[in-house]
Amino acid sequence: VQLQASGGGLVQAGGCLRLSCAASGLTFSSAVMVWFRQAPGKEREFVAGISRGIGSTYYADFVKGRFTVSRDNAKNTLYLQMNSLKPEDTAVYFCAADRFSIVVRNPKPYNYWGQGTLVTVSS
Repeated sequence: VQLQASGGGLVQAGGCLRLSCAASGLTFSSAVMVWFRQAPGKEREFVAGISRGIGSTYYADFVKGRFTVSRDNAKNTLYLQMNSLKPEDTAVYFCAADRFSIVVRNPKPYNYWGQGTLVTVSS
């Protein structure tokens, strides 16, 4: 299984970015797909996730109303549209996947990870 995250960069506060995560080697439509992030000196934290099947979405409270997670099963790609970015959103963003039946917010159970993409939001 390979996950390739991309789309990070430097943006001013209030700006937007769209992250992508291209997956291969797994049945994408049957996988739970999630985004985590990790800021310097902090633990990795759940950002957003999308279930398999009907694609129910789940968000951390700190991104609700600003970020949107989506998936394109035909392209085996996960997305994270990030709007109204804040300096505190600065982190390395990781995509992860696994064959769970639900979206798990704890990063430890996930077996498949992308390499991370850095998002820097300047004030």
